[in-house]
Amino acid sequence: MNALLAINWEPELRGILIVIISVTVLCGSVYLILGTNMGARLAFLVSFAALAGWMFIMGAIWWSYGQGLLGATPSWQPVGGTTIVREPDALHEIGILEAPVEETGDPTTDAELVEGMLQAEGWNKLDAALPSFQQAGSAGTVFMEESKAFAAGEFAVVNVYDIGGERSPVFFDGKVDFIAFRHAPRYALVEVAPLVPQRTEPGRAPARPIIDTSRSHEYVYMVRDLGNKRVPAAIITISSLVLFIVLCWLLHRRDRIVATNRSAKALPAKA
Repeated sequence: MNALLAINWEPELRGILIVIISVTVLCGSVYLILGTNMGARLAFLVSFAALAGWMFIMGAIWWSYGQGLLGATPSWQPVGGTTIVREPDALHEIGILEAPVEETGDPTTDAELVEGMLQAEGWNKLDAALPSFQQAGSAGTVFMEESKAFAAGEFAVVNVYDIGGERSPVFFDGKVDFIAFRHAPRYALVEVAPLVPQRTEPGRAPARPIIDTSRSHEYVYMVRDLGNKRVPAAIITISSLVLFIVLCWLLHRRDRIVATNRSAKALPAKA
């Protein structure tokens, strides 16, 4: 009874047992039926070849549509050692800007100066309505809070810039790119502005956030990780295809041996 209750209250163990029982019943029942008509060895080859062929078809569907067994999805990752940029002049020191930033002492003016320099050097300023802006902004918010530079609610994302990410090879002026397997690194720079501390009162709605114009803007430097979403499905597809071809060759070889033996002349019986 204790063992049954443990299985019932352990989702991972119950799931593993369900998969093992399902595979055993499905494959075992087919093998049992084939074995009664073909014999143990031939039935094993036929059932195993059928399973490999079915896995190849299923893996190809997973690979094409990005479903089933998936790998890591694309995400923004921190750039080691240079993720949080506390001062505008540090953008040149770590290589984000080619020219140094001539600070004026006014944080608002310095932020506008950095924005112009980034766009002049090829960085794209994303529209706040784009999903890419929200994704990069959310990732930058998480990295900023994890670094303990700001706590939640003490800053706001004001701008997001990105650069790179070109795909190749492309043909017909970029209209045909479905075979583009090369990707240049893509970087994002999230601009964060500190907020004026607001007093919270019980029972009242929180005050509207106000950007603190006396403090410098900070930046979060990130690189895009494309992940390996379709890699598990590709491995299943290719390995299943190879296994299916090998098993079909073994079955064909066996049929040729059987045909040769049947066509041979019978040996005379000895008295």
